[in-house]
Amino acid sequence: MDEEKKGKIVLVTGGARSGKSTFAENLVAQSGKAIAYIATSQIFDEEMQFRVELHRKRRPADWQTYEAPFDAQRAIEAAAQQHDAILFDCITIYLSNILCQLGEQELAKPAQIYALTRQKISQLIAAAQAAAAQGAVVVFVTNEVGAGIVPENKLSRIYRDISGLANQQLAKEAAEVYAVIAGIPVNIKAFA
Repeated sequence: MDEEKKGKIVLVTGGARSGKSTFAENLVAQSGKAIAYIATSQIFDEEMQFRVELHRKRRPADWQTYEAPFDAQRAIEAAAQQHDAILFDCITIYLSNILCQLGEQELAKPAQIYALTRQKISQLIAAAQAAAAQGAVVVFVTNEVGAGIVPENKLSRIYRDISGLANQQLAKEAAEVYAVIAGIPVNIKAFA
């Protein structure tokens, strides 16, 4: 790794099909030579297969992919051993994976879900901070899911809320936070 390069955490957020993943991919490509891609999605149907293939086709063949739908902090730790730029795509799919593992009794306790979310995001942040201390740039991609109407069902409201809380938690620790709208990135942390 380049000893002059300072590691950092970056958060890239935006709505669906805003261009956030493409921006994040370009950002890590400019940030390092050895790049790791941490993929959080699980393929359960044709639509998700299509989405995953779109992402795969955009990535250079020399990027190393880590499949990490759960306990993704371990993937960050492993990637930091060999890579100077790490792209984590994405936080909201990761949270969805966690929610879908919970049973009905667990889903009936929003306070526990909020605590679990804080714990899981804290683990990601700790792993990213350790990677940044070694000189790596760690870029997290997330979605802004709370800009619309209040969802009708409880699970959707919980998901919206934990996504917003996770985004705030990550943004607080990130050196840079970009909002991507219609393919145009703006470093919103520069105005904070």
